[in-house]
Amino acid sequence: MAWQMPAETARHDRTWMAFPAEGVTLGESAAEREEGYATWTAVAHAVAEFEPVSILVDPSEITRARRMLSSGIDIVEAPVDEFWMRDSGPTFVLDPERPGVLGAVDWIFNGWGAPAWAQWQKAAQHARIIAGAVGAELVSSTLVNEGGGIHVDGEGTVLLTETVQLDPRRNPYADRQRVEAEMARTIGATTAVWLPRGLTRDYDEFGTNGHVDIVATLVSPGRLLLHDQRDPAHPDHAVTRELRAHLAAQTDAAGRRFDIIDLPAPSTLRDEEGFVDWSYVNHLVTNDGVVACGFGDESADAAAREILADVYPGRRVVTVDARPLFDRGGGIHCITQQQPSAGVV
Repeated sequence: MAWQMPAETARHDRTWMAFPAEGVTLGESAAEREEGYATWTAVAHAVAEFEPVSILVDPSEITRARRMLSSGIDIVEAPVDEFWMRDSGPTFVLDPERPGVLGAVDWIFNGWGAPAWAQWQKAAQHARIIAGAVGAELVSSTLVNEGGGIHVDGEGTVLLTETVQLDPRRNPYADRQRVEAEMARTIGATTAVWLPRGLTRDYDEFGTNGHVDIVATLVSPGRLLLHDQRDPAHPDHAVTRELRAHLAAQTDAAGRRFDIIDLPAPSTLRDEEGFVDWSYVNHLVTNDGVVACGFGDESADAAAREILADVYPGRRVVTVDARPLFDRGGGIHCITQQQPSAGVV
C-alpha cells in the first residue's frame, strides 16, 4: 500500500480544528480565556470563507462554541484538552492506486515531549476520533511526531528537524534511518531534508523544540519559503542565515536545488517573555485562499500578503491577528489540519 501525503496546495474537502478548552494553554484570567476563544473563532471563520470547517468541541464548551461559531461550521463533540489540531490530529494521506480512499496517520502525540505542564491525554485520541468520523483508514505509527513537525511537497520530499523527530523526549531510540523509513511508510516521503534546528523561542519551556512550520514550507516542488529575521539584534538573525545556507545545499526528491524565497519577519523583536518567534511562514493554504498570520505591523503584514499571493498564484490572501496564538505557543497553521479531497494526489 503506497500512502502519500498531498501538498497543502492540493484540493481540500475541509479543514479540521479544535475549539479551546479551559487549561494552561487557554489562560488563567477571564480576559486571557476570552481572547483565546475569540482568536480560534476568528481563524475558523476565516478558513470557512474558502472551505468547510469541522471543529472538535469538548462537552464543557459546546454551549460557548455554538454561540460563537457560525452555523456553517460543523461541530463534532469530543474530549479536548490541548487544541493544536495540526499536532494532535491526523495527517491525512491518499493511496494513488485506490482513488477515493482516504488514510489518516495516527502519530503518537505526547504533548511535544511530555513536559510536566502539558495536558495531552485527550488530544492524543483526536486522530482516531477524526479518522472514524470521516471513514478514513487508520495508519498507525509508533513514532512520536506532530503535523507541525513536517512539511511535504506532495512529490516525495519532507522537511524535518533534528531536534523534533530525534528528540529523546519523543523518540529516545530513533535515528535518522528509522524516522525516514517511517516517513516513507506513512506519508510516502522518499527524500528527507533535515533542518538542524528551529527558531530560538521554540526551545523555551512551552515550545515545540523546533517545529518546521514556523521556519520553512514547500510552496511548490522545488520552491521553499523561509522565515527571514533581518534584525541583527534578534538571535534568529543568525539562525535563519545558517538555515538558508544549509537548505541551499540540499536537494529534493527530484534532485533539484531549492529556489528559496525569503519571508521577512515583522519588526517586533520582543514581548514580555523575550524574543518572539512571530513568523508569516505559519499560514494555512486553503481552497483558493491563504489564511495568513498578522502581527499588528501594517507594513510587514502587507508585504507578507504580497509574497504569499505571489507564491500561491490565484489564491486570495487574508490576515488574522495571530499574536494571541503565538502568545500561547503557535500560529494559524498549528491550529488547523487540512483534509485533502480523496483521489487527488
